[in-house]
Parts: sequence; structure tokens; C-alpha cells
Amino acid sequence: MTKSEKVGFVIETLKELYPQIPIPLDHKDPYTLLIAVLLSAQSTDVRVNQITPLLFEIADNPYDMIKHSVEEIREIIKPVGLSPMKSKGIHGLSHILIDKYDGKVPADFEALESLPAVGHKTASVVMAQAFNIPAFPVDTHIHRLLYRWGLSTGKNVVQTEKDAKRLFPKDLWNELHLQIIWYGRQYSPARGWDLEKDIITKTIGRKSVLKAYYKSKKKA
Repeated sequence: MTKSEKVGFVIETLKELYPQIPIPLDHKDPYTLLIAVLLSAQSTDVRVNQITPLLFEIADNPYDMIKHSVEEIREIIKPVGLSPMKSKGIHGLSHILIDKYDGKVPADFEALESLPAVGHKTASVVMAQAFNIPAFPVDTHIHRLLYRWGLSTGKNVVQTEKDAKRLFPKDLWNELHLQIIWYGRQYSPARGWDLEKDIITKTIGRKSVLKAYYKSKKKA
């Protein structure tokens, strides 16, 4: 298969598997999504979805959030990890949203990335999922799968994002990044991977990845 044929195969397979794409993090507006994505760094969506209702019960907007101290916020979000940095970020960005943006989350990459504790990936998720502006946030699943599929070198997430944006049509970025995440979780995980269930990697996978997989199965 040529690279463009591989890309077409990925798009068609994911469309069949995920005609409707659920958003992994529970939220009701751009602000609650921004907070949820910030909390998800080095944590799981399941854990975040358990904690955000507790946080949003006391504050689901920047005006209510700044009424609480960094310590109060930290106490609630402790289970998701990195709570000292995340609580400061939530409190700090809430102040900035009020002071600079009338309490609203800006639909702008540069503005989002200038907020405390908000990196490029978080900004990309908010742009894609809250504002429907084309972005291709790369998480560990997308990074792993694009390497397994031979569509990216896998050197780093920056390169993976460039490759994804170059290969896939822009109007599909927002749905594709979610479809690949769900596929990675269900069919092509990092641990407990069963290639027989992973139709995409089995069909178009990088030769060295397939070889290493079969070699490891022989040893087992």
C-alpha cells in the first residue's frame, strides 16, 4: 500500500468503527472543558471524570473559582496527580480569563497557550472540541499508533502532530484525533496488545513493529 492508500484505509476503518464519537472528558462549556483537559495531564480520563463533578460543584466558572484558595482547589483535585501545579494553574488562569477576556475562554491558540498550566496539547483539545476549530491534539495513543502504522517517525509528539496534519484532510482532524484515541484504547493499547484484534496495524503496520510483536509472542 502507498502512504495515501494507508491513510484512506485508516479513515474508512475508523469511520466504520466510530460513526458517532463520544468526547472522553465530561464538560458543559469551554471553561469546564479547559479545566478537565488541564487536569488530565499524566492522569486518566476516568479519574478526571470522577473528580470534576466535585470541583464544578463549588465552581464551574472563573468567577466562582477565584473565590476559593489554591489550597482548597488542590485538596479536591489531589487524586488526579500533579495537584500543586494544576491548582495554581486553575486559580491563575481563572483570574486571567476574568481580567483579560470577560470571564470567557478565548478561541485562540496563542491566547490559550499563554495561560498558566496550558500547553499546546491542551489548547488544541479546547480549540477542536469546544470551538470546532481544526486541530490535531496528539496524546500517547495517537503518538503510539501513528508510529505503529508507519505514518510518523515517532521521534516526538511535535513531529507526530506535523505528520498527522500533513497526511490527513484538515476537515477530518477534529473527529480523527478522537477516533484514533478510542481505537488505541480498545484495539491497540501499549500493554496487553492483541494484534489479531488490531485490524489497522495488522493491515498497514510498520514491518519492524509487526516483526517485534511476533517475536515477542514466540518467546512467551
